[in-house]
Amino acid sequence: MTDASRDRMNRFRAEAASRGLPPEEVEEWIRVARPAVYLAEGGDGPLVARVGGEPMLPHGVPRPSVPLVACVDLAALPPGATGLPLPADGRLLLFSGTEVLAGGQVSDAVLYVPAGTPTTPGLRAHTWREPYRPRELRTVWHQPSAQMPESFALDRWGEFPEDEQFELAGELGDAWAHVGGYRPSWTLQIGGHPVSPQNDPVHYARGPEEAGPCELGGTAHAEGADDWALLATWRCGDDVTELDSGVAHWVIRRRDVAARRFDRVHRYVEMA
Repeated sequence: MTDASRDRMNRFRAEAASRGLPPEEVEEWIRVARPAVYLAEGGDGPLVARVGGEPMLPHGVPRPSVPLVACVDLAALPPGATGLPLPADGRLLLFSGTEVLAGGQVSDAVLYVPAGTPTTPGLRAHTWREPYRPRELRTVWHQPSAQMPESFALDRWGEFPEDEQFELAGELGDAWAHVGGYRPSWTLQIGGHPVSPQNDPVHYARGPEEAGPCELGGTAHAEGADDWALLATWRCGDDVTELDSGVAHWVIRRRDVAARRFDRVHRYVEMA
């Protein structure tokens, strides 16, 4: 954890105490926070990711039927900052269309290209959409990412939290946001918890066997549920006029990231 992250945690504790929030719930909020990297346009730093444009694919790899969202240079990410067992180098290609999807496994939604792999421009697949507008993401910062209040309440108190518990989760979220400081409007998030206009895609990805009653002092899901994690979120912005505040999420098991099984990723597309 960086000094800046520790400082934010301490300021959050102080802010929550000033609002009279229960210390045990404050510490639980901190415990379940996950590290995340945020990428944005602007700045004069090294190129971390490209959004849009045509994909460069390894020889023999068919082009996915939806456009390239982003190509991320994994070596340019701060080491350990995503909290995911990602490769130390190479490129991660994220693909998505704009049709609203409730989610599910998509074998060609993410492609990992190891460093040094020969690539060539992918042939245009049959799709009505032109490539997304090319942009460079050179602004990068990392910090702890908190759960959305509703997700926190469901994990903390079970499938049917009481109104007071939802309200407490919302108050924790307000205190967290209050000490967040200024951040540029990000385009791409790697790791962390999702920010969703509708529902938490990580919760959606869990199977029925991973959801169970909350034990006293525990969480509202089985141990296997913690293996599911957000790989990335793209805020579509003006690139996708057919979606109102559209976002695309890629969700995956940590064990599959470690095994480089990106063909097992789940993709979700939603709007406000």
